[in-house]
Amino acid sequence: MSEPVMAVGCCRPPVLRRVALLASVLSLLGSAVLSAPVMAVAASTSDVIYSVESPKASKTLMLDVVHAGQRLVAVGDRGHIVYSDDQGSSWTQAKVPTRQLLTAVFFVDDKHGWAVGHDAQILASDDGGSTWTKQFEDLARESPLLDVWFKDASNGFAVGAYGALLETTDGGKHWEDASDRLDNEDQFHLNAIAAVKDAGLFIVGEAGSMFRSADWGQTWEKVEGPYEGSLFGVIGTAEPSTLLAYGLRGNLYRSADFGGSWEQVELKAARGALEFGLSGATLLPDGSIVIVGNGGSVVRSTDDGVTFSVFNRPDRISVAAVTAAGNGNLILAGQGGVRATTSTGAELSK
Repeated sequence: MSEPVMAVGCCRPPVLRRVALLASVLSLLGSAVLSAPVMAVAASTSDVIYSVESPKASKTLMLDVVHAGQRLVAVGDRGHIVYSDDQGSSWTQAKVPTRQLLTAVFFVDDKHGWAVGHDAQILASDDGGSTWTKQFEDLARESPLLDVWFKDASNGFAVGAYGALLETTDGGKHWEDASDRLDNEDQFHLNAIAAVKDAGLFIVGEAGSMFRSADWGQTWEKVEGPYEGSLFGVIGTAEPSTLLAYGLRGNLYRSADFGGSWEQVELKAARGALEFGLSGATLLPDGSIVIVGNGGSVVRSTDDGVTFSVFNRPDRISVAAVTAAGNGNLILAGQGGVRATTSTGAELSK
């Protein structure tokens, strides 16, 4: 089922990076009412409520999965964070000081990582994801942060609903609202942020909105993109200044000049053009790119994003994120949790 393009203006629905795309599991998340952004306030350390421990935590809705060195770390519903030290064969639940939906996670090395989610929460780990502390939340926003990126252990950004852009220069001890750096008068939701090799940072979001920064976040330029529908993700390739932006109905665009110009990439499935929304991507160690989405879509490129092969899993699960398992396999995160698959996204032989 393809998703309708959301109208821009009043009465916009709740926007959750990947969650908005995973229509089949929205009923699990409830409805969130988003308010206009306000200045951020520091998180309180009192009355901490931890995520419920569950042997099935790795089987619940997961929205992102990344590497912390050799370890795999995934985040998702009800504040669940799980990690694996055996290439995804087994998962251990981390102790996490929230029960809110977590939408994205990012590690700069094998120890230091950050996760973001509802209530504009930002969590941090300095032990590879085993334990987490709450660095920040802004209950007044009543809206989610949707992605996070760090340059190093000190400098990072988080983006989210209604044009939220937060910055830290001290590893998250303090977060400041930097939303006014963007020419985003309509307060379009910002769904993803990524680094582009030898170029800078790139943000994509609602209504095809795009922003780029050649000085790694200090100043931003609005980019006229090729598409007016929502973009759910962006990824830099192994080539300098080259990136891919993707979103609703299989829309995928490639730029080799840091967003100056764009070409649409056609995705051909067995029964014609791929029309499932795309939600997550990873750059593999060999330079290949894998993008995943609704309908069990797993698409892969070995030529820097010029062309892609398309595989749709028979179970048609909604997939939110993907990363390498470390042994040639993939780790998919989404509906039904995290799972190891073959390099194409197919089930492993038992």
